Amino acid sequence: MPAAAVADENYPHRVITMVVPFPAGGTTDILARIVGQSLARQLGQNVIIENRAGAGGNIGSGHAANAEPDGYTLLMGTVGTHAINASLYTNMPFDHVADFAPLSRVAMVPNLVVANPEQPFATVGELVEHARENPDDVFYASSGNGTSIHLSAELFKAQAGIDMEHVPYSGSAQALTGLMGNEVAVMFDNFPSAVQHVRTGALVPLAVTSNTRSAALPDVPTVAEAGYPDYEASSWFGLFAPAGTPEPILEKLNAAIVQTLNDPEIEAQFEEQGALPHPETPEEFAAFIESETAKWGEVVKASGASVD
Repeated sequence: MPAAAVADENYPHRVITMVVPFPAGGTTDILARIVGQSLARQLGQNVIIENRAGAGGNIGSGHAANAEPDGYTLLMGTVGTHAINASLYTNMPFDHVADFAPLSRVAMVPNLVVANPEQPFATVGELVEHARENPDDVFYASSGNGTSIHLSAELFKAQAGIDMEHVPYSGSAQALTGLMGNEVAVMFDNFPSAVQHVRTGALVPLAVTSNTRSAALPDVPTVAEAGYPDYEASSWFGLFAPAGTPEPILEKLNAAIVQTLNDPEIEAQFEEQGALPHPETPEEFAAFIESETAKWGEVVKASGASVD
């Protein structure tokens, strides 16, 4: 029996690394840790999380793309790394399609519009009114240039016809710290990383960016309900292996991921974070990535955002 076939049959026989291309404490990291613990139980090997942040997720994603295609390095990719960045960055360190084998989408996550409680607004309508009356006085945080958090706010600015100044931070956790310190007024953050601060009263929720309300915060309206019916922006997260990973390994990983996302315990943990599990086949995930790349490419073009 060829050595590769033996390796495939015995997979996994050592620790698996799941690369998170963003800092610890953000939504990508939170979801990766939930999923990683479950996959470790199913596969019988530890799954460690390795945070490699920088360049809007490109540094960690590039590292994963160049890893040995043996199933022992996975990537928790996002709408940023695998849809937005292709249009945003002029020099990408990887090809988000050719360099990866998609395994499955993991979750769909709305953003949560949150404000510092010291700000003079507590609803979307009040935010818009304040921004119109004080066009140079409203600053919004993001986890970095070109992230879904950044572009969600830019999309809202365009639809509401207001000006807000963008303040990019090095990650979601850092941006939230700035928001809670009143360095900035508002943020369109991923739901899981923001909701904990809403529950403690450290931040005020204005709206969710999905087209339906979140069961985790059922009293918080959607942006559409707040007067902008065409507005919808959700983030997504998914698992990838480097291109060239043997098919039997990809099949085993997809089966384990789907089983994880169908686990009622995992579903409950996701729901608490405001995330919706989304198991699917690699083919379905690949088709979704293609459509998302086109969609967000138009948003990037309209916003004028670019990163050299």
